[in-house]
Amino acid sequence: MKILIIEDNILLRDNLKFNLQKENYVIDCASDGEEGYKKALTGIYDLIILDLMLPKMDGATLLQYLRTNNINTPVLVLSAKNQIDDKVTLFNLGCDDYLTKPFENKELIVRVKSILRRMHNVSSSILTVADLEINTTLKTVIRAGKKIQLTSKEYFILEFLAYNKDRIVSRQEISSKLWGKESDLLTMSNSLDVHLNSLRKKIDDGFDKKLILTKRSFSFVLTDKEI
Repeated sequence: MKILIIEDNILLRDNLKFNLQKENYVIDCASDGEEGYKKALTGIYDLIILDLMLPKMDGATLLQYLRTNNINTPVLVLSAKNQIDDKVTLFNLGCDDYLTKPFENKELIVRVKSILRRMHNVSSSILTVADLEINTTLKTVIRAGKKIQLTSKEYFILEFLAYNKDRIVSRQEISSKLWGKESDLLTMSNSLDVHLNSLRKKIDDGFDKKLILTKRSFSFVLTDKEI
């Protein structure tokens, strides 16, 4: 999962980035509203963490512009304001959750995971495909009772495929999530192939039922169905 943090306070921004990266999220950052708005318009993020008091463009305006432009990426707002009217205004503008500063990192992580589960209509932190279990809280992977060790990028790809279970996703979609929408597909292709090939060996080798399938040469799907 890829998260954009739009926060001008460098200490808070770095703290958020550090703690979310420990959860194996891919993090991108912006230090003002205009930069954040441009990045958010790409639509490649699974979640935006948005401060309200930003230079160049405030968070409420940024949120309003995103929704006007049909960017429906979930937004978690951070603010020192704690008035009910302020929260109501932001929810009416289209935010998905609201966290009042100061907050504990544990609460932030819980809110982030809850939003991401809702976005993918997943009620549990454990994603299952046949005998494969992916614990999105612990970031562990088990198949047929055996724990599988993955690199951070392998896990990222697997979790992305699991959240999109039974849906064929393109190489470009995976590449965009890993390296950004503007990534050169030809340049990243070899690296992506290395990660995918290694992941497939770890998940499927030794099993009659293959779960990571290649479709139309350049697309992939995680499924236990015939597609």
